[in-house]
Amino acid sequence: MRAAFSAALVEAATKDERVVLLTGDHGYALFDEFRKRCPGQYINAGIAEQNMVGVAAGLAKAGFRPIVYGLSAFVPVRVVEQIKIDVCYEKLPVIFTGDGAGLVYSTLGTSHQSFEDIACLRSVPYIDIMSPCDAHELTACMSIALTLQSPVYMRMGKADLGAVHAKAPSLTRGELACVHRGQSRVHFIATGSMVKTACELGAEVDVSVWSAPWIKPLDAGQLGALAASSSAFVTLEEHSAAGGLGAAVLEAISETNPVPVLRIGVGERFSETCGSHAHAMREHGLDIASIRSRVAPFVDKWPAFGAC
Repeated sequence: MRAAFSAALVEAATKDERVVLLTGDHGYALFDEFRKRCPGQYINAGIAEQNMVGVAAGLAKAGFRPIVYGLSAFVPVRVVEQIKIDVCYEKLPVIFTGDGAGLVYSTLGTSHQSFEDIACLRSVPYIDIMSPCDAHELTACMSIALTLQSPVYMRMGKADLGAVHAKAPSLTRGELACVHRGQSRVHFIATGSMVKTACELGAEVDVSVWSAPWIKPLDAGQLGALAASSSAFVTLEEHSAAGGLGAAVLEAISETNPVPVLRIGVGERFSETCGSHAHAMREHGLDIASIRSRVAPFVDKWPAFGAC
């Protein structure tokens, strides 16, 4: 995913000299090719993320297309006020990229883990929130983000879990993408790293799996139509179960076609131990065995009949 992000940056900057990359003293090796090909379009703002957002806002007002890169614990969490006032209030076309989202920086503890970034931004007006599940989806998301004339936050996981799509999918803003067809009337809706897990579990219990490359906006019409022919949803995210994808899905269907929703995500707690990404996922009950134990009894309540 990071390699795809780097390639998308280089392609965008070589085609459009208005594209400028700003980083808060992160991602040196990741941006080697960018600095080589587009040295005049690279700004290291240092460990001063609030100032970096202000610089990006000024560049956007001057006609540039700034892309702001940081760890998701810092961009957007540390700079929510600046994103709100400097960028979103003026509807400026700045793309924010939060790398290492979720529990990826597991060994660095709570200060570098980020499972509240979506929740922090969902209530801020005018900003899209993207959460691609693999390199192919990221490429498609970046292509769309660069066409928008409004703020975007793109959430990236760093764990290499392999591809979900065979190639860059055709995406429409706000829509879910079906990545596995099943017969059950229960549907899995997952985002980011959890799409891979959802596909594995979906094959086991014969449910359809939908990837949510957008958290905001979500196509309420599509979700309502899906809910109308469904018994229940299961949402999966490497993010807090409060304020993330699951909450957004519940809000979207609550006034039209409400169905039961099992939200799989991080609970009301911080990490208490240190270890690998897989270790952190187990600690928070996001490993496949833990999820299976929660999903199986939920899915068993709803008999399987009819295709999605």
